Amino acid sequence: MIGRCFLSNDLQNSDLFPEISQVLSVPPKRSRRSKAVPAPLQGVSAGVQAQTAALNVSTYADVEAMAQALEAHPDYRVQRRLKPTLHWPGTVTAGSTMKRVVVLDTETTGLDSSKDKIIELALLSFDVDTATGLPVGDVQVYDGLQDPGIPIPAEVVAITGICDADVRGRHLDEQRITQLLEGVDLVIAHNAGFDRPFVEARLSQFQKLNWACSFSDIDWKEQGRSSSKLESLALAQNFFYEAHRAEMDCHALLAVLVARLAMREQTGLLHLLHSAQKPSYRLQASHAPFDAKDKLKARGYRWNPEQKVWYIHLDGEAALEVECDWLKPNVYKQRAVVIQVEKQTAAVKYSTRPGETIYRQL
Repeated sequence: MIGRCFLSNDLQNSDLFPEISQVLSVPPKRSRRSKAVPAPLQGVSAGVQAQTAALNVSTYADVEAMAQALEAHPDYRVQRRLKPTLHWPGTVTAGSTMKRVVVLDTETTGLDSSKDKIIELALLSFDVDTATGLPVGDVQVYDGLQDPGIPIPAEVVAITGICDADVRGRHLDEQRITQLLEGVDLVIAHNAGFDRPFVEARLSQFQKLNWACSFSDIDWKEQGRSSSKLESLALAQNFFYEAHRAEMDCHALLAVLVARLAMREQTGLLHLLHSAQKPSYRLQASHAPFDAKDKLKARGYRWNPEQKVWYIHLDGEAALEVECDWLKPNVYKQRAVVIQVEKQTAAVKYSTRPGETIYRQL
């Protein structure tokens, strides 16, 4: 459980927490000042403005000292507000290659890309050093609103804070978006199966790019995470942010992906770049007997009620071979059978377009 920063008077005066007691001894009036340095005011002298700025910096130092004191104690964790990084220091590692990556997020009027519309689109474009898996240089940012031509549902307004007045007459800057997509090796979204159909319906340039999904293409359970939701992943890294606005969601996702994956010894960015180079497969257990349903379900297969078939997604050719070897004795009782496999590359994965269909005999 995350410790909260509510301390009793006894705790403030306790010898067990000298650092916190010292910091909390500041006059109460100082703690009520704004953390942000106010903008210059007309009629206020430069000297007064300088003093005000110095006081605010001092207050921030006090708060940061409290946070550091709490972090040093095993009973507390401190959550910090995300500060977007717009420039990544460092130089390209000798012998390394650079990959151009775009992190993308949308806000929409609903969940159905065939009838709902985009109301906000954000992109972060940056270069990644494939030796370190970290960005290098400037992060280019685009965030634009779009008038959907229909009223924004109340539930969407409640989640995003975007209302009809905000988007009225607004249009995405297609020229700027096209510039940011030039030379891109990979587009990453946290739930690409949702975002990709929306942006491809709006701008055809997205159909020509390779995509990865940070929600599905990383095994977050393997990383010790209880949830794959972006807000939960952010909290696990001890930061919070204003969710459900496209640009901040992009910054949060980038902050999550630059961290090193515990079980992979590489950053999330590098893992997605590598996995996007391998095809994935959607295997259908065609004509599986009814009495095999429990085995299939336990192994991770899902039931498609329209096609009336059990199916599973497999990452890479090695996983496909393992699954075929398992199917024949465990599901088909060594009977000869032909199954359907859909091969998906990053060029079509998470889109509404089908991949290559392969029929395979077991």
